[in-house]
Amino acid sequence: MEERVDVVVVGMGPGGEEVGNKLAEAGLNVVGIEQRLLGGECPYWGCVPSKMMIRAGNLLAEAWRIPGMAGEASVTPSWTPVAQRIRDDATDNWDDKVAVDRFEGKGGHFIRGTGHIEGANRVSVDGRTITAARALVIGTGTEPSIPPIPGLSSAPYWTNHGAIETEEVPASLIVLGGGAVGVELAQVFARFGAQVSIVEGADRLIPLEEPESSRLAADILQREGITIRTGVSAESVSNDAVSITVRLSDGTTLTAERLLVATGRRAELKALGVANAGLDDKAKAIKVDEHSRAAPGIWAVGDVTGVAAFTHMAMYQARIAVSDILGHDSRAAVYRGIPRVTFTDPEIGATGLTEEQARKQGLAVRTGIMKVSTSARGWIHKAGNDGFIKLIADADRNVLVGATSAGPVGGEVLSMLTLAVHAEIPLPVLDSMIYAYPTFHRGVTDALRALLEQELSLR
Repeated sequence: MEERVDVVVVGMGPGGEEVGNKLAEAGLNVVGIEQRLLGGECPYWGCVPSKMMIRAGNLLAEAWRIPGMAGEASVTPSWTPVAQRIRDDATDNWDDKVAVDRFEGKGGHFIRGTGHIEGANRVSVDGRTITAARALVIGTGTEPSIPPIPGLSSAPYWTNHGAIETEEVPASLIVLGGGAVGVELAQVFARFGAQVSIVEGADRLIPLEEPESSRLAADILQREGITIRTGVSAESVSNDAVSITVRLSDGTTLTAERLLVATGRRAELKALGVANAGLDDKAKAIKVDEHSRAAPGIWAVGDVTGVAAFTHMAMYQARIAVSDILGHDSRAAVYRGIPRVTFTDPEIGATGLTEEQARKQGLAVRTGIMKVSTSARGWIHKAGNDGFIKLIADADRNVLVGATSAGPVGGEVLSMLTLAVHAEIPLPVLDSMIYAYPTFHRGVTDALRALLEQELSLR
């Protein structure tokens, strides 16, 4: 059976869902195809439920910080309300009926199944062939990248799905991968009583961020009793009825009740059939231009594009793609100030380039850094005031090209720094602003002064 519609959206994660909803609202005949849940990873196994877990863990930490500041407190961690809130409030017990009804209520047609691209404007799903007269939009996201470690495939390991869905905290947990997901979940489970170990093959945690961020994360997690093994990799995995053992490249072993694999994600382009549409199925991602176009009549949004694996990036690209498909005056994407946050406690927010990336681009790099604990708000905050603000400037253009805001509300302080990088606000303008006192964001002025003083000393 062959059908003809205006738009086919393959993959209804955050970006695909936004595209489908907006184009259906505009009156186009839209078919959305999703093999799992409409909405994708974020609302069911990613950002939303994981931040509920993090919020719960942070509440425990705040209670533990009361002595010496506000009296005495005793708190007993319980995972039951956390699991129930995720199941009942966040995910509707992993049921996407609300999202499906919303899409169909706008006039969209939803198909649950695995879409396969058969041509530049043709998709097959469950024996049906659907031709898109106006646009094919790819938003299939990524899948967990499971390393080929001997014994791993036969072990009952978790991905982020298992960690989010669990109704009990394991007595012990090994986390393979010290990126954002790995360190966030490691801290949560440790705060609820698990003995946690992190294994990261790079020489530091969250290796894509600044070295200062890595040191901060390692220091905090170790203080909370988490074992950190960096610069080593897992060579084999074995398990029995009660535990899982990981043998490391240095000959040592770790044993725990549970194993969480958080070693990154990858796009499955070959299985999707993108080669049938003239796209490279051997690439790691679908390359798009500034209007999210992958080829004539084909757009791609979200993680599958490889630009940045964040929900906010998927939504940003979706807005651009919708405007382009509708023939509006489409705004071109600007990727120089992409914000990202590792939601540990303290939060580690960053935007734009790291210092290393800026230097590799040959920029005239100047940096400024300040410790949160030395600011008025940091001193007032006292317990839990770890963190810093680091600014990276291009001295030739006199603008910020990157920044990190790590601290109790690092992700919130990041907003003004993202604006500064995105809009290329001149450093003298930033220096002339009035910053509220006493706030965490006022620390930006101290980092800025350090940067400007460095610039003066080099002249």
